[in-house]
Amino acid sequence: MAQQAQISKKRKFVADGVFNAELNEFLGRTLGEDGYAGVEVRVTPIRTEIIIRATRTREVLGEKGRRIRELTALVQKRFGFPENSVELFAERVENRASCAMAQCESLRYKLLGGLAVRRACYGVLRFIMENGATGVEVIISGKLRAQRAKAMKFKQGYLISTGEPKKHYISEAVRHVLMRQGVLGIKVKIMMSHDPEGKMGPKMQMPDKITVHEPKEEVPPMMGPPEQQEYGGYEEAPAAE
Repeated sequence: MAQQAQISKKRKFVADGVFNAELNEFLGRTLGEDGYAGVEVRVTPIRTEIIIRATRTREVLGEKGRRIRELTALVQKRFGFPENSVELFAERVENRASCAMAQCESLRYKLLGGLAVRRACYGVLRFIMENGATGVEVIISGKLRAQRAKAMKFKQGYLISTGEPKKHYISEAVRHVLMRQGVLGIKVKIMMSHDPEGKMGPKMQMPDKITVHEPKEEVPPMMGPPEQQEYGGYEEAPAAE
């Protein structure tokens, strides 16, 4: 964020948090249909780089990069950046099935299109699990069919909910769907699979993962010739003549 004067550390962190939240909200509303999956802000001494993660980068860029230039101008004007000091980039999400934001948006548009709640949720659940996720949970609440509001929970696979691995393995997103009868809330939680390369999932191994190694082939100890064997610690008495 453009800083005009020296401000305290506390105020800077608050200002950065507000900037990130507002930018995320703006891009989420603008690029929801294009599979918006988060934003990353990198501040360098020369300029501020904003990387937009999305499943359909071609739509984000627009025809001949027109849309991304429009978004750059809007961000620059709204947050008071100097001319040519902010730049927007679009980055494609490698595995959209493990991105909760993208799946939440997908479910949202299915419901807005008039698809039945159960069918939409099971479709998303199946798609996520078929693409290598460890587990998934979809919670949808509101006035689903009748006048009274209720919540429905759809779950499949193995899903952790606490501890340090949750920060690395769980992708979570919440969206609101403005239906005719009222607002529906959607919550999607996806547990990604371990990937040693760190591309399709977290590089960090689960702490409770136990690897059972194959036993080593044991070589039997060599036995001496029969005449040298002695038993019970006593030597054989010489035969009487």
